Amino acid sequence: MPSVTAVDLKSHPLTLWSGPLGLPDFSRIGDGDFASVFDAALRAHEAEISEIAGNSEAPTIDNTLAALELSGDALDRVSAIFWCRAGAHTNPTIQALERDISPKMARHYSTISMNEKLFARIDDLYQRRDTLGLDAETLRVLERSWKGFVRAGAKLDAEGKKRLAAINEELASLGAQFGQNVLADESEWAMFLDEGDLAGLPDFLKSAMAQAAEMRGQKGRYAVTLSRSIYEPFTTFSERRDLREKAFRAFTMRGENGGKADNSKVVKTTLKLRAEKAKLLGYENYAALKLDDTMAKTPSAVMALLEPVWDKAREKAAADEAELQRIAASGGSNEKLAAWDWRFYQEKLRAEKYAFDEAELKPYLQLERVIDACFDVANRLFGISFVEKKGIPGWHPDVRVFEVKNADGSDRALFLADYFARPSKRSGAWMSSLQSGYRLGDGSSPIIYNIMNFAKPAEGEPALLSLDEAKTLFHEFGHALHGMLTDVTWPSVSGTSVSRDFVELPSQLYEHWLTVPQVLEKHALHFKTGEPMPKELLDKMLAAKTFGAGFNTVEFTSSALVDMAYHARADAPEDPLGFEAETLKALGMPDAIVMRHRSPHFQHVFSGDGYSAGYYSYMWSEVLDADAFAAFEETGNAFDPAMAERLRKHIYSAGGSADPEELYTAFRGKMPTPDAMMEKRGLV
Repeated sequence: MPSVTAVDLKSHPLTLWSGPLGLPDFSRIGDGDFASVFDAALRAHEAEISEIAGNSEAPTIDNTLAALELSGDALDRVSAIFWCRAGAHTNPTIQALERDISPKMARHYSTISMNEKLFARIDDLYQRRDTLGLDAETLRVLERSWKGFVRAGAKLDAEGKKRLAAINEELASLGAQFGQNVLADESEWAMFLDEGDLAGLPDFLKSAMAQAAEMRGQKGRYAVTLSRSIYEPFTTFSERRDLREKAFRAFTMRGENGGKADNSKVVKTTLKLRAEKAKLLGYENYAALKLDDTMAKTPSAVMALLEPVWDKAREKAAADEAELQRIAASGGSNEKLAAWDWRFYQEKLRAEKYAFDEAELKPYLQLERVIDACFDVANRLFGISFVEKKGIPGWHPDVRVFEVKNADGSDRALFLADYFARPSKRSGAWMSSLQSGYRLGDGSSPIIYNIMNFAKPAEGEPALLSLDEAKTLFHEFGHALHGMLTDVTWPSVSGTSVSRDFVELPSQLYEHWLTVPQVLEKHALHFKTGEPMPKELLDKMLAAKTFGAGFNTVEFTSSALVDMAYHARADAPEDPLGFEAETLKALGMPDAIVMRHRSPHFQHVFSGDGYSAGYYSYMWSEVLDADAFAAFEETGNAFDPAMAERLRKHIYSAGGSADPEELYTAFRGKMPTPDAMMEKRGLV
């Protein structure tokens, strides 16, 4: 491995992106390259910060704020590639480096945040902000920067700064460990079955399970894995109650199996450190710290949203449970409904009520067609188009590259997509960027990517999605559009750099267009015949849109309530998993439903702190997205041009350039109430 001094950041493929279309040349990047380049990039960034902080000239926007925003380019580049690899295609070398880099990066940014000379320059600008004649975006960036320094400990005394830096470093290590532990449990577990074990399973699932077994060296057999794309349909369709229970227990016990991959101690230590961090910074609890820069502002505002929804969801779930128990009894089962039975009997209830099941939809939801639908909707709303570029290497052979063009044919962005599950990829779906878009300095165009975990079909067969998976694809593509359509000057407010409870609006709103009839009529074509989805099936699907609302909302809201309960305390619970159980008992959690994300595998909250005290934000944004789509419905046209332009200008392109309430009000004319969301979910 070359020494730090041997790394030339101006020519190394991790920092000089010389691949096609301005992408990194992944064919020239090896696992062993990252450590030395990280070290060199950290040194380079430290030198840049030292120069900014030590500038003898009076602080100006250009020599301080802009210089700070544009610093660390090499570190940004190597980081973007590395964190993409750590999530989407990891291995023991990458994981070992992740455990080393996470605390090192935390230490680096703590040092910057606590640099007294640097903060003095930012503080000088902040105190004079009203006299500088700043435009609205620059003023917002200055205010956010100043608040960021303060929230990161810039005003603490020397001892406080030292302790906060140590806390941040340890939290970074714990977050990396948490995610790796979950991945270990997910990738190491599989239940191998034979033909006689497949009663009730549709062909699409058998095919996905056969492919999963072959990937694990068991060709000719069938594997149930802990990827949702296999686990959920298996527990929906399998007539083998014993096998459903086995899969359910493995899925819900991820991160809680004892041994080196157990997350119990990680959760406990994380919560203790977060509570200490909040107190150190002068907040009552960690939730108050995290919510300080959000639309909700306070834990009480979050609870005012969640509690009424929880009551309605429990009521709906109780009614559904009685129906499911009836169906189970009519089928000869005397067993009390258990959590591994819910999806199975719920699917039978759907068939009874609406005369169709999810398996009927799959042939019409081919992955390629759903991708086309995503692109088509973006074109009709925003005028952009997508052209796939073949033969460009990515971080894995499954990665696909698309050029994104404006209506006039000019370049807008690059979009990369990695759709299929594999053992080297963490579960779930997400959007991120290799490069964000902004105009400051020489400017930068967006390079955005989506990661999915769909079951990979056998060679030559199409990938077929469930309705939920198709919605997930639309959801993450909505995030991608937020990054691709960005039109801002400053990097720190580009794309998805908005408050946590606003960031899900563009993604959740985009989901609505999947079930617009003219979109389904055009793109929901049978994978064999090419025939459009029959109107009868389409009508049934739309009629059943809110089916299962009780189950889905209890799953989600219980997770959000436990997250808030953990972080709205002044101190951390001594036994977090016991506290989880006590909290759910006090809430009246139905016995036959579990949290969507139990604490030992709640990656939103414990694999980093992105959604800690923030899982509620999906529902907060749902209040906005239901109201926002209603704006289109009120025009009678889901693609109304005037409304689409307002949506682009004030939501998808604006990033964090203005306060989210200001942006939403500019689009809609008013802030919404939860009524439309409750109706959308089928809770009223």
